[in-house]
Order: sequence, then C-alpha cells, then structure tokens
Amino acid sequence: MDGKKACRIKVCDADLAYGYEYLGNGPRLVITPLTDRIYVTATQALHLKMGCAPAGPAGTGKTETTKDLASAVGKACYVFNCSD
Repeated sequence: MDGKKACRIKVCDADLAYGYEYLGNGPRLVITPLTDRIYVTATQALHLKMGCAPAGPAGTGKTETTKDLASAVGKACYVFNCSD
C-alpha cells in the first residue's frame, strides 16, 4: 500500500487484507465452538479464493454468523434469499 502499513487478518494459515468496509456498530454474536469452527472454515475458504455456503436447518444462525464474520474482516456482505 505505497509504503503504508496495512491491517491484516490472520486465522490459522490464512492471511487476508482487512477490507475497511464500515458496516456500523452492530451487535456481535456470542462465540461458541460452532461459530468458532465456521469462522475458521469460512476464513480458510476466503484465503483459498473459494466461496462458503453454510447449510443446515432454518433458524440456526447461518446468515447472522456469516454477516458477523464479514463485519469482523471489514468486507461487504450481501444476502440473497432465493427461496422466497
């Protein structure tokens, strides 16, 4: 970045540039072993330039977890509900 230091996100062996996308001062999720696991998995997928599509029953927090991770790494997150 032209001689300036950049903010980096490091999770396991993934190293991502912080996105600087301000998404407001929203609520944060409670970190459980399951949310921690999806954070690591999704971050590894981003590092490998792949996508991530959490699957599971309705109402289990898949969308909220994905949006919270996007907020933590400063990336924009757009949610499309194709079932409606």
